[in-house]
Formats: sequence, structure tokens, C-alpha cells
Amino acid sequence: MALYAYKAMNSSGRTVTGRLEAINPIDLEMRLKRMELDFITGDTIKQGGLMNRATITRQELINFCFHLEQLARAGVSLIESLTDLRDSLENPRFREVIASMVESIEGGKTLSQALAEHPHTFDEVMVSLIRAGEDTGALPQVLNNLLESLKWQDELAAHTKKLIMYPAFLGTVVVAITLFMMIYLVPKMAGFIRNMGQELPTQTKILIATSEFFVGYWYVVLGLPVILAAIVAFLVSTSKAARYRFDDAKLRLPYIGDILRKIILSRFASVFAMMYSSGITILDSIKATEDVVGNLVIKEGLEKVGSLIAEGQNVTAAFQTAGMFPPLVLRMLRVGESTGALDAALANVSYFYNRDVRESIEKVQAMIEPVMTVTIGLLLGWIMMAVLGPIYDIITKMKT
Repeated sequence: MALYAYKAMNSSGRTVTGRLEAINPIDLEMRLKRMELDFITGDTIKQGGLMNRATITRQELINFCFHLEQLARAGVSLIESLTDLRDSLENPRFREVIASMVESIEGGKTLSQALAEHPHTFDEVMVSLIRAGEDTGALPQVLNNLLESLKWQDELAAHTKKLIMYPAFLGTVVVAITLFMMIYLVPKMAGFIRNMGQELPTQTKILIATSEFFVGYWYVVLGLPVILAAIVAFLVSTSKAARYRFDDAKLRLPYIGDILRKIILSRFASVFAMMYSSGITILDSIKATEDVVGNLVIKEGLEKVGSLIAEGQNVTAAFQTAGMFPPLVLRMLRVGESTGALDAALANVSYFYNRDVRESIEKVQAMIEPVMTVTIGLLLGWIMMAVLGPIYDIITKMKT
């Protein structure tokens, strides 16, 4: 299908514009007619650009699942539910996606097939769960599970941002203070110190040399980190090997790496439990969650787990061989597997990690503030000693 930018007229005579997927202009006109719109003009839009990707937030997906789940429980037909949702959406791109889904379902496709036509909006996990709900006749329950999972993922994303943004903010403050001192404050003091006409201490010489480097090569100090970040981003986006090393390096960071691993495994356990409880096989559940983790190192571990299970190992033994979970979690999985309640065990794993992540983030934040304070204090102390040292020496000589 091609994406068309159309202009049409509604029943009240007002001109409306938008975008809609269609096979050709005739198909576009028919689709608009079913939306009670009279076709005027339509031009194709080239696919693949960043502007054509589905820029749909997780909050909008939460509202989508909540809307469908409530109306499904109330007995409203799927097409009516989607049509009502389409007309109430503010995001034009999401409205186009829903309109396309309505057309697909009216053409005889199922909800999961309509979702699968928009992979940039609805991931493989959601499509698989909806398909399982359709097969088992438990679509409202699956939608409710998806709703709770998306809410939890939104909370988890907030924890992740909190973990990254707080140190980044404090680090920026420290860098800004350092630049101010080295580029503005120290040069003014250096002129005064040189005019004293005495031999400067080593620490004062180092401070002045550092300040002169900052003043003379400020573009290197400011530009080098940006260039390095751009190079790393380019390599990560174009090379799988570089992406793997970068993901591995993130997991090896002191304190933060351990928390990131817990966040990833918590996300995996939650989605895996939801898919398994919906009737999807273990191997299919693991395969679908490989892209959910967002880390090539963990993804490689999950691929290893899947291959071990396919060879005949049980779930606990496979995870133990892959070395992904600590002993406590493995014991929880072993109990769940032996009692036939693996989905409940996985949900407990997710809860365990989620609680651990919150506590770990609070500890890191409590530790970052004094570390940054000490760093600024040491920097200020160094500058004061380097500046006041020569002045103190002159005062001492004058007294003697």
C-alpha cells in the first residue's frame, strides 16, 4: 500500500485533509467514501522518511488498549470501537493508522492482522498477544493485560530516565562551573599573581597552564565530546559489532550498569509472563521478547536460552546455563516450573526486579549528590590553594 495525502469534503461541506494508506487513488476514494468523506485530491507520500514513521507515544497506546478493552467488555463491535477511537484522536498519524485498520478489518482481516500492517506502531509482542486473544476468545482479558503491561513499562521508562537524567544534570552543572572558573575567573586571578614578581608554586603553574589551555582551545574542550558522541552514535547505528560493545559497556558501568541489567530483565520477565499466560508457547514468547529488551548482550543470552529449551532443557536449567538470572530468581523459576505456575513465577521475578530497581536508583541518587558536592569542593579547594598560596607567601615574607 502507498500513503496518500488527501483532501476531501465531509457531510457538512467542510474541507478536511489528512493521510491514508490505499492501494491506488480509486481505492483511496472508496476508503474515504466509507468514512463519509467525498474525495477531492490525493497525492502519494514517499515512505521511509523519518516524518512517515509512526510517532506515537506509549501513553497513546495505553489509551488505545483501554478504549478497546472497555468497549469490548461492553459488547461494542470492533469496527465501531475503532471508528469511535479514530474520531476522538488528536494525533493525526495515529488517526491515520486507526483509519487504515478500520479499512482492513472491513475488508475481512482480523484485528491482529490489521495491527501487523503497522509494525512501527504495534510491535511483535502486541500482535502476538492480540492473536492469542482472538484464538482463545479472551481478547478483553488480553487487552487488559496489555494495558497493565504498558502502564508498567511507562513507569519503568520513567525510572530509567530518572537514573540517567539526574547524574547528567549534576554533571552538566559541574562542567559549567569548571568552564566558568577556568575561562573567566582563573585568568583574572593569574594576572594578579604574576604581578607579584615571585616564583610561583607548582600547583599554581599547573592551574594557570590548565586555564590557558581552556582559554586557547575552548573549541576543542567543547567540541571534542560532541564529536566523540557523534562518532559513537554513528558506529552504534551502523555496526552491529559496535552496538554489541556499546551495550556490553553500558552493563559494565559501576552501579548504573547493574541497575540497567535489572531494568532490562524486569521488562523481559513481565512481557514473557504476560505472553506465556495468554497461551503462547515458551519458545515463541522468548523469540518475541528478544527485541523488547533493547540490548544485544541480553538478546544474545535469550537466543541461547531459546536454543537450549529447543534442545530439550527445562526453562530453569536454560536460564541457569545462560547466566542471566541470580540464584534467588532461578529458585523462583524452578518452583514455578515444578508447580505448573511458571507465569506466576515470572510475574514474581518482574516484581522482584522492579522493587530492586527502585531501591537501587534511590541509593545511586543518594550517593551522587555527595560525590558531586565533593568534586566541586575539591575543584574550588585546588583553585583557592593555587591562588592564595602565593599571596600567603608574600604576606609571610613581609612580616619577617
